[in-house]
Amino acid sequence: MKKLIISIFLLNNIAGLAQQFTTTFEKTKGLQTVTYFGCTDYYNALKAKFNTIDIKKFDTTDAGYPLQLVIFSNDRNFNPAEWHRKNKVVILVNNGIHPGEPDGVDASMMLMRDLATGKLKIPVNVVIAAIPIYNIGGSLNRNNFSRVNQNGPESYGFRGNSQNLDLNRDFIKADSKDAHAFEEIFQWLDPDIFIDNHVSDGADYQHTMTMLTTQHNKLGGEIGSFLHETFEPALFKSMEAKQWPMCPYVNFEEGNVETGWEAFYDPPRYSSGYAALFQTIAFVPETHMLKPFKDRVISTYAFMQTVIEQAGTYAAEIIAKRKASIEAVEQQKNFTISWQVDSSKYDLIPFKGYEAAYKTSVVTDMQRLYYDHNKPFEKQVKFYNTYKPMLTIQKPKAYIIPQGWQNAIDLLKLNGVRFDRIKKDTVINVSYYHIDDYKSAARPYEKHHFNYNVKVTEMPGSIRFLKGDYIIYTGQRADRYIVETLEPQADDSYFHWNFFDAILQQKEGYSDYRWEDVAADFLQQHPELRTQLEEKKRTDTAFAASSAAQLNFVYKNSPYYEPEHLRYPVYRLMQ
Repeated sequence: MKKLIISIFLLNNIAGLAQQFTTTFEKTKGLQTVTYFGCTDYYNALKAKFNTIDIKKFDTTDAGYPLQLVIFSNDRNFNPAEWHRKNKVVILVNNGIHPGEPDGVDASMMLMRDLATGKLKIPVNVVIAAIPIYNIGGSLNRNNFSRVNQNGPESYGFRGNSQNLDLNRDFIKADSKDAHAFEEIFQWLDPDIFIDNHVSDGADYQHTMTMLTTQHNKLGGEIGSFLHETFEPALFKSMEAKQWPMCPYVNFEEGNVETGWEAFYDPPRYSSGYAALFQTIAFVPETHMLKPFKDRVISTYAFMQTVIEQAGTYAAEIIAKRKASIEAVEQQKNFTISWQVDSSKYDLIPFKGYEAAYKTSVVTDMQRLYYDHNKPFEKQVKFYNTYKPMLTIQKPKAYIIPQGWQNAIDLLKLNGVRFDRIKKDTVINVSYYHIDDYKSAARPYEKHHFNYNVKVTEMPGSIRFLKGDYIIYTGQRADRYIVETLEPQADDSYFHWNFFDAILQQKEGYSDYRWEDVAADFLQQHPELRTQLEEKKRTDTAFAASSAAQLNFVYKNSPYYEPEHLRYPVYRLMQ
């Protein structure tokens, strides 16, 4: 009887605490999402009541407010180094990167409350931390109209941050203070699992929850295989048991579902691609935009609960296989820096959809797509989730970066890259890339005119470096981040994001009338170049008809032409 009385008391106490910390979402019966300041006040009150909750403040964002991290730890230890030493699985949750997609914001508030009150149990070998609202500027820019595709809540934040940047395109280039603060959090926590809560756009179907996962071939190593073969199937099975059957992120709006679809390709501009650079498993839950806000939030809660449960079950495997993958990257010689889907391989997955059809638009009087909810279906469809290497490079012994390229250096430091400094002015034999060709996007994309279709030639050279220039020796924890940012042909390299565009502009030139005389003397002294000039005129009629092209040919093959033009300023030390 005494045990029964104690149990009833504890249950009543939990219920009372839950009522005390009722969220805006619950008070409005799933119609509204919390404001930024309401969210902050909620977590402060939770911390004041429970010693298993802590809040840490990190760098200031573009909105002028610091990025915060809410942590739940059963044993009231809030030191990530201690968590890893004790073999706890560390989970990081990110919310509100797109504040018009606030499902994770409200779900995380309820999750942290339920963990603190004991309503929801967390395995002793798991710790969870959540960024309450990442895009603070977008959250403060509240409106009712910007998510026209979406079914609730009544009002919400805006996609762009205080610079009008999409923060889910900013992880590798880090133009925002928000991204700097996030990367500080990520490197401090070193999470084993990362969850970035979203709401989808695109097709219509029956599933409330879809899931975008770190592409397992790109993640690679033992952790990539474990994710694909064991952990991801366990999540699907558990969500099915919770009555929230999932499917992979639906990567199409119009099209024939019979042909299936490709897994989303996530280079490091995206959160899951960034996490993969550090051998962290990442999930981007994408609730379906047309489902009621209430259902979307509850399914997001269920998904995070599922990840916590399965992380506890597979903790030893996650930690061991991630450790093995980290060690393998340090020893790895060749790195794939661009991938393409393998269309010969696919998984068959269950998909609950609606038949697509066409009818006359009342707006345009033309045919328009719609999904017929009177014709639901469930069938096995092809999901192409195997990617193969498209471009692979050999890792050098070291990269050398002149100290003037401070933007790149600062980001490398922020992401845990270790440096040495050159102690005195010196000449070093290195190899470097000549940028043979590239294209730049005609229109801006997230504040940049993206460089793409980059072609290079690797060349040897003796380069003079200055005291204080940076040497990055490979064989370190951050090798994959180093390679994928510094190799110019990598999918999301710093070169692609215009960090080094100054070398694409020629700084010195010549006046034709003056160069005519100098070039004539130079050709007389170098008959081998005269031979090359005559051969090119013989084989290229356009060249033969252009005096400007011929003068420029001589100039670019003479010592008068500046060596810095099109010479990529990150040097490779192979020996």
